[in-house]
Amino acid sequence: MKKERKTALPELLAPAGNMERLVTALRFGADAVYLGAEAMSLRNYADNFTADGLSEACAYAHARGKRVYVACNAFARDTDLRALPALLRQIRAAGADALIVNDAGVIRVARDTVPELPLHLSTQANTLNAEAAMFWHEAGIRRIVLARELSLAEIKEMRAALPDALELEIFVHGAMCVSYSGRCLLSNYIAGRDSNRGECAQPCRWTYELRERGHNGAYFGIEQDALGTYILNARDMNLIEHLPAVIETGACSLKIEGRMKSIAYVATVVNAYRMALDRYSAAPDEPLPAELSKELDYASHRPYTAGFAFGDPGAAGQAPQSADYVSEAQISAVVLSYDAQAQTAYVEQRNRFADGDVLSILSPGDIARTFTVRSIHNEAGETQQTAPHPKQRLHIGCIEPVQAGDILRKISGC
Repeated sequence: MKKERKTALPELLAPAGNMERLVTALRFGADAVYLGAEAMSLRNYADNFTADGLSEACAYAHARGKRVYVACNAFARDTDLRALPALLRQIRAAGADALIVNDAGVIRVARDTVPELPLHLSTQANTLNAEAAMFWHEAGIRRIVLARELSLAEIKEMRAALPDALELEIFVHGAMCVSYSGRCLLSNYIAGRDSNRGECAQPCRWTYELRERGHNGAYFGIEQDALGTYILNARDMNLIEHLPAVIETGACSLKIEGRMKSIAYVATVVNAYRMALDRYSAAPDEPLPAELSKELDYASHRPYTAGFAFGDPGAAGQAPQSADYVSEAQISAVVLSYDAQAQTAYVEQRNRFADGDVLSILSPGDIARTFTVRSIHNEAGETQQTAPHPKQRLHIGCIEPVQAGDILRKISGC
């Protein structure tokens, strides 16, 4: 007997660090994107969006029936609040669908300045219980991005205790913080960059040496065992294999972390979760195909964990051996257009590839096709054996039909 799915399929919410990533996220299946304006965002080193860029982004998303949420979730000082009303009016004029907020002062100013804009409470607020959720709801919050430190069982219990008018959003994929939901001061002390104002230097990813002070005042290095020295390095969250349990929590939105990540990351992760969600909707009893889980190994990531989904992971949530990203694939090119008659793709190079290489095609809902590059010509018509130049535009022999926006990639071992 098939399960009766009692909850609507949740929104898939993707990061958009710039316009290219926004277009990629929506094309590969995101229902909504979140992004930052030029101020008050916790990702100051993302490209972020100017006033004109934000208007363009909202218009592009709305034309496709998608939504745009703008982060104003930095910890604010009085100088920030004085400039905030103008920024909020700019965001409203651009057509944003909601604001992601954290600071109580920002919430108060937003309710006074743009009362019609829904407010989503950032995960930085560390909401862990239903009473705190109701407090924020009574303060004008429409949706709460729950702390990553909650288990799925706790989220489900919270959902049952809260009114339907208060939405819950949860993270399902991406980087995790060694500190409590991002409330960290390491970057401030070590690098002079305020992590709570969008400037985190990520010192938790650095390697450290432990030393012990001897009785005579001398310092001795403490030898490390196989656990290494990346003692603060958290694993990345990956819940794709647990989507049925995630959906059963009743959360209305599933969030992917990564406003600083590449289009290859955005396309790969969004596409995998979109396919998994749609498959669950059509056949909730069917297990997740191994190839969908494998897709996430093709995105740049640290070792994966389910995070706190099933309780405190303890040491299993850390990756002390290395803070390096790993990936079993590398983006080679982005398709600009395709000539079906000539069987050639017009592409923009992103990483070196060569004539004769086997490339995998990443297209919305399509992860199974490959082809062998049979020729490479530059825009002057000259033959090349390799494509070594960043963002060079080329015509390549491609017997598989592709579309503008598709990503061509090299898979390790192919």
